Amino acid sequence: MKLSRFTRAGSSAAMVGALALTLAACAPANESTGDATGDETTDGGMSLSGELSGGGASTQEVAMEAWRATFQSENPDATVNYDPIGSGGGRENFTSGAFPFAGSDAALDDDEMAAAEAICGEGSVLEYPAYISPIAVAFNLEGVDELNLSPETIAKVFKGDITKWNDKAIAADNEGVDLPDTDITVVHRSDDSGTTENFTSYLNTVVPDVWDFEVEGVWPVEGQESAQGTSGVVNAAEAGDGTITYADASQVAGLGTIAVGVGDDFVPYSAEAAAAVVEQSPRVEGTADTVFVYDLQRDLAGTYPIVLVSYQMACATYEDEATAALVKGFLGHVMSEEGQQEASDQAGSAPISSALIGEIAPEIEAITAG
Repeated sequence: MKLSRFTRAGSSAAMVGALALTLAACAPANESTGDATGDETTDGGMSLSGELSGGGASTQEVAMEAWRATFQSENPDATVNYDPIGSGGGRENFTSGAFPFAGSDAALDDDEMAAAEAICGEGSVLEYPAYISPIAVAFNLEGVDELNLSPETIAKVFKGDITKWNDKAIAADNEGVDLPDTDITVVHRSDDSGTTENFTSYLNTVVPDVWDFEVEGVWPVEGQESAQGTSGVVNAAEAGDGTITYADASQVAGLGTIAVGVGDDFVPYSAEAAAAVVEQSPRVEGTADTVFVYDLQRDLAGTYPIVLVSYQMACATYEDEATAALVKGFLGHVMSEEGQQEASDQAGSAPISSALIGEIAPEIEAITAG
């Protein structure tokens, strides 16, 4: 029996799921294995079966719950697991072969792409945006629900240069708001996070003279409060007075939020204003036809500039039919208009446009075994 390349060292849950799929594909034909060919449904489609385990960006967690629920309802003998270990963990497990698919709020860099091609085959890595959402700058300050902040002020707050909520820079953009003399407590991600990378990319792009750190997924400022994952920073911010954090907007309902300065206006976050950034940004040049990665423009009038584009990663070709069928079936649902609407309804994300779905869906449909 030939084992799938997706059983290399990695998380035990991913290895168990991948091995279960491999055993199903390799078992003798006269045994009942629950393989991914499944049974014909009443509408003429095929019901898939088996177990698929992936993981990565915690920002996709709420949407992923909706996608999994619908897919498993339509394929009752199939199970999809998603471990929200963070974008860095998702990329690491995908490029090592432990996850057959992954989510990440940051695209693969050159070294990671080379590692992924060693698993999938040269030019056979599929990477595309599945989830677009604003990154909210969210705070917990008694008696205050909304504030305006310029990019310079946001950078100085998160850098630690502004330490009081009634600082004159904050007051200047919020005339008439009673700001208390409360210490600001910055809460950042403790894990390697695509949300952190997107947030620091925004600051580095718009106010590089203030935010003079490199763009990376690990928070660069020491001595501040930290927490694991999106839910971790939100919970930490909710637990204290005077806190401020950055997080996927779908999970900050209990916190106050910032309208961000763009030109002469302050723009509150919305799915539509975030989607407008992607719609007006060019695709990165020099990548494979199966790689849909965008050079985000973060200073466009009328848009919400702190946008998160969360990618999904898969192979165009898998070694066993069971894995290929389940990955194609599940990711095909994610990249359908129905799946995108589910994410919008449950997580407040911006649905991927019909035009972009039309470009990406055929690449997912072409996933095969070989």
